Amino acid sequence: MSDTSPTASTPEPFRVSDGDLDDLASTLAKTMAEVRQHGVILDRLGSEPDPVPAAGQPTDGAPEAGAADPEQSDGPASLFILALGGEAYAVELAALSDWVHYLFLPVYGREISTTRPWCAQWYEHPEAVARLHALWLAWQQFTDTEAGLSGPSTWHRDHLDQALMHLRAPDGPFAACTTSTNRPNHRVLATPAPEQSGVAA
Repeated sequence: MSDTSPTASTPEPFRVSDGDLDDLASTLAKTMAEVRQHGVILDRLGSEPDPVPAAGQPTDGAPEAGAADPEQSDGPASLFILALGGEAYAVELAALSDWVHYLFLPVYGREISTTRPWCAQWYEHPEAVARLHALWLAWQQFTDTEAGLSGPSTWHRDHLDQALMHLRAPDGPFAACTTSTNRPNHRVLATPAPEQSGVAA
């Protein structure tokens, strides 16, 4: 007599269509970018030095009674890259470079021409660093889930379009730089010297 009891069948291999693979790859790339961004933020938070105790403040970790919290009196420190210096600037610039090279340029880096210049050494142009950093900060805010479904659209309309118009303008920060990958050129344009207050005798 043959055994008619059900046996465990070998499951069929899971197959994903090519169209779904593209969606998965896009989702994975976005997730990896977010993980890198969170890692940079965690590194930044971990590298901040402990505040130096003020004169007259006990060093056992408990502030004197009535002493004001420095963060409450001074307000939050600026996140803007031009307000940073030394190692903090270098760390922030490295994080910004990742965003520029792995997200911004692959998606929004259009063809270079005399009417839309770009410089591969953008990090040496202070105005470009300032504008790209501001754009990146806004991107972090408006692509967060708390920004809602219209967040990315708001970022494109209010931030990206304006930044690209100034960065890639013929008279923008890259005006003296390359317009051809075959003839690379990089030159930081001079800015007006600050006026001297006071007259030398």
